[in-house]
Amino acid sequence: MKRALGVSVYPDHSDIEKDKAYLKKASECGFSRIFMSMLEVTEGKEVVKEKFKSLISYAKGLGYETILDVAPNIFDELQISYDDLTFFYETGADGIRLDAGFDGNKEAKLTFNPFELAIELNMSNDVAYLDNILTYEANVPFLYGCHNFYPQEGTALPYDFFERCSVRFKKHGIRTAAFINSQAGKIGPWDVNDGLPTLEMHRHLPVDVQTKHLFATGLIDDVIIGNAYASDEELELLGSLNRYQLELAVEFTEQASELEKEIVLTEQHFRRGDITDQVVRSTEVRKKYKNDANPAHDNTQEFQVGDVVIGNDAFGKYKNELQIVLQPHSDDRKNKVGQITEKELLLLDFVKPWTKFRFKEK
Repeated sequence: MKRALGVSVYPDHSDIEKDKAYLKKASECGFSRIFMSMLEVTEGKEVVKEKFKSLISYAKGLGYETILDVAPNIFDELQISYDDLTFFYETGADGIRLDAGFDGNKEAKLTFNPFELAIELNMSNDVAYLDNILTYEANVPFLYGCHNFYPQEGTALPYDFFERCSVRFKKHGIRTAAFINSQAGKIGPWDVNDGLPTLEMHRHLPVDVQTKHLFATGLIDDVIIGNAYASDEELELLGSLNRYQLELAVEFTEQASELEKEIVLTEQHFRRGDITDQVVRSTEVRKKYKNDANPAHDNTQEFQVGDVVIGNDAFGKYKNELQIVLQPHSDDRKNKVGQITEKELLLLDFVKPWTKFRFKEK
């Protein structure tokens, strides 16, 4: 499934012109999806419709898909029914996210709405919610899944729980989404905003590391910035990110040679299928560079987790093989040429047998 980047906007807490400027910038950076909160509306039905319609129409002109976040109280507030989604269709939205669930049959029926609006489900529950809906023969192409975000510090999901919840959707081929946290964003749906990530471990990480992590899991198709507004630098950083292959940020040592930098930065690496616990081995490069001399340097210390090493001239047939250290060890036949940045070390868990990966200089 194609992967997408998204942003969130909160029309009841922001200025529409600022929202439009934000959407334009994000669009220029390759973002194509909007999470638009409707949880806080207090104005009348027609006023709400026109406000959201104006912003969604502008977003459509930029190529966005817009999903409205709704809850049962919104239907009461606006005096509309789950059995008639005309109101949301008339705003121009592409779908609605159900913050609360029903009995399974109701959700399945909603996927057959005449407007072909997507029905997005809350993924952040480790229960057979989706399975129940599917037993009622839901219209699967119009069924999405999206995790929650968590404004309060310390309340977002732990990774193992997130994984279990996500697998329930991914195994059925449902399009999935999760939220990351901008370190610049101050706007969310509530008066508490300690950031808006899905995973607690992401709350204080840079946006690119959060995004790489979610894509590397293979469980999330769309990554959405939960809070507004992300900085231009954050948007540009995510826009340049490789969505389909893990790119690890590396900091080179002073003694790293031009040859070693070329091996690290220009080659397509993959981990050997017959793996070892000690290192990630990229072995094809040694064949290409077997005739290139590589004198020893930075080779007498104990290598640490995340160090990038390359076999030197003393390593025989393994000269110029690239490795990423997973367990501390010493071997003077290897040169330390760099290290994975500390905040990206968590990504090493996702370099599995045959995983393709590249490096990008920090």
